[in-house]
Order: sequence, then C-alpha cells, then structure tokens
Amino acid sequence: MTAEDVAARAHQILLARGETVGCAESLTGGGLADLLSGTPGASATFAGGVVSYQTRIKRDLLGVTASQVVSVDCASQMAQGVQRVLQVDWAVSTTGVAGPEKQDDKPVGTVYVGVAGPRGVQVHRLSLAGDRDTIRAAACAAALEALVDELG
Repeated sequence: MTAEDVAARAHQILLARGETVGCAESLTGGGLADLLSGTPGASATFAGGVVSYQTRIKRDLLGVTASQVVSVDCASQMAQGVQRVLQVDWAVSTTGVAGPEKQDDKPVGTVYVGVAGPRGVQVHRLSLAGDRDTIRAAACAAALEALVDELG
C-alpha cells in the first residue's frame, strides 16, 4: 500500500467519524501535509499543518520545551501543540535526523513520530536507512501508518 493509499484510508476513517487531523513537521518539511491534503475531499478532515523546521518555531508556536528536538518528548509536545493550535481531534508530528550528519547525538535515520488523539499521545521511534530523501519519505509513510493504527 502506498503512502497516498494510507492517507486516503486515514481520510475515510476520519470522515466517517466526523473528526479532523493536523500535523507538525520538522524533518519531513511539509511532505506529510502534502500527503494528508492529497486525497480528494481532504479539506473535510485535514485542517492544516505547521512546518516547524527551526527549534525556535517548535518552542514559540508549538510550546515545545524538550531539551532535545530529536526525542520522544519533542515528538509528543509537537503533536500536542499542533492539536491545540489547530483545534483538531488528531495530530501527527515528525522529528528526527534525515542527514547528512547526526543531530543531538542521534544517528542519521533516527525519527520520532507522535500521534495525539482522544486517548493521549503515542510516540513511535524509528531507525530508517537510506539517503536524505528516502528517510524523509519513509518518515511520512510511517507517520500515516501510525495515525491509521491509532484510529483503529
């Protein structure tokens, strides 16, 4: 199943429930929002996204206080922050290291995906391989899969 197919599935589930989703992205740089908005009729469920590439945006706009931006805490706080800012039922966040160099002493390919919903926040840690583009695309796909899994 392609990432586009998973995004369409998320849209179907959310539409049936009358719920909405938003996203907060760092390493994926808008790729997740692109996928979430790509399904025809997505405006009924996808409210929008925040590309918080710089740490200052994570802190000032999303309220992230985590000491490391590549961490479980940061992914959790990003998801909760965008859920609050966009006033959505569900929120997905991505933070990590796409390369070419490590960050926060985390190796390239370390990615955290947060999913905030009615039952709280779940964070998934991924170890992805490949070049920068491959890691970013795989992070987007994993974020969509995590959302669908949490939606049940």
